[in-house]
Formats: sequence, structure tokens, C-alpha cells
Amino acid sequence: MSLEAEVSAHYAKDGLLQRIIEALNEMGVSTGSVTPEDLKSVDEFHVGGFSATTALIDQLDLKPEMKVIDIGSGIGGTARFVAGETGAHVTGVDLTPEYTATARSLSELVGMTAVTDYQTANALNLPFDDGSFDVALMLHVGMNIPDKAALMAEVGRILRPNGLFAIYDIMKVGSEPISFPVPWASVGENSFLEGLQTYREASFQSGFAEVSSRDQTTTALKFFADQKRRNGNAGLPAVGLHILMGNKFPAKLANMVSNIAKERIAPIELVLRLE
Repeated sequence: MSLEAEVSAHYAKDGLLQRIIEALNEMGVSTGSVTPEDLKSVDEFHVGGFSATTALIDQLDLKPEMKVIDIGSGIGGTARFVAGETGAHVTGVDLTPEYTATARSLSELVGMTAVTDYQTANALNLPFDDGSFDVALMLHVGMNIPDKAALMAEVGRILRPNGLFAIYDIMKVGSEPISFPVPWASVGENSFLEGLQTYREASFQSGFAEVSSRDQTTTALKFFADQKRRNGNAGLPAVGLHILMGNKFPAKLANMVSNIAKERIAPIELVLRLE
């Protein structure tokens, strides 16, 4: 099996849309009344959820006339959030066909098809013309991409001059090996963690300049602690990331928190500008 197929299979979940709809119904939300707010606990598949998305996009000065691409868009939560908050049109691309189909259906349910669209595509071979977008986003995706230089080159190709590339990835910060499974990989062979300097060097080769970078470890650990305190002994919510991560969700989450707390990995922002 190719790496692309293995990564897609890691994320694919049969009947994903139906599971989300059933979970919403369990909460008393019918398909005719779903709002983006109802989807927040499953929509944002990265450390910090929509608060982390807000922290990232607040640095980008997004405007309604802008075209944004969300690389590794999952079920479309970030694309919908960004479109709803800024008015920009957001195109999501993801390697997993079921994620793309679910993203389209959820955007239709919440009435956001005019400001979002989704395509199944590889981040290293994007189906868009040169200079198609003003801004590119990538949240917790680079860990599945071994060739960071090829990624930067392809994003640089589809961005307009002075376009921004905002990254929020889990990056390697320590020398110790990490514990698996984690949300992006069940085994080490499919995890391609790199440090911030590797991202920087790859970006410079493709004509990017660094605008800012920020380690969000402290914020992430507070986020996890707050989640644990809120949930207490109540168990998992009806609508949550366990729907995406399956029955290994507790182990994946626990390992990720432990790896961050032990300073083996860190959630790090990197904002780049194409020169």
C-alpha cells in the first residue's frame, strides 16, 4: 500500500456523516436545524480547537474578497469557521475522500456552500492554477507529509505574490522518541515529525520569508486540562473527536498530551509570506 493510501486509510471511517448526524440527534439537534456551533466539538481536529484557529487567523488580516485554501481540511470545520468569521471564500482539500464528502454535506447542512467548497487532493499535487489563492492554511497536516520541501514548493506555486502560508503543526522539539498511537499516526512509520528549523529551511528554498512563529505548548496543556476538568466523569460528549478517531481515541489523546507534556513534541505556529 502506498503512503498516500495508508494515510487516507488511517483517517477514513465508514459512515462518518451518519455517525455525526446520529450524535446530533442524540443531542436533540435535527438535520434541519444544525448550526456551525453544534459541530464545534467535532469540527476542529487540532490541538486547541477553534480557539487555536482564531489565534492563527487573527494574524492574517483576512477579508471577504480573499481566496483561502485549507490544506488537509478534514470534515471542513476550519474552512467553515474561517469563512464564517472573515467572509473569505475557503476551499478545503483533503486526501481522504470520505472527509471531503462529509465536509460538503456538513457545509450544506449549515448553509455555507456559497463560501466553502471541498476537493479530494494530495497536498503535493494541488489541482489549482498558479497564483490561485491569497492565503493558505495548514493545521496539523505536515506530520503526515515526509517531503516538507515539496510541500512548500507546491503551496508557493498556488499562492499569489505576497500571499501568506499559515501553519499550525505538531513539531518535534525533543530527542526522545514519541509514544504511539497518536491522532495522526498509529505507528511510527507513518509519522513524519520535523522541527521548526526544518520547516523554515524548506520554506526559504521556495521563496518564503518568515513573518512570525510561536510555540503554543503552554496554551495546549491548559486546553487539555480545561477539557479534562469540564468532562470530569461525564464521559465522552455525543458529538466529539472520538467519532473521527475511533476506538483508539483515549490512547491517541493520552499519548499526545503526554508527548507534549514531556517536551517531545509541541504545537507550533509558523506564518510565512511568499516574496
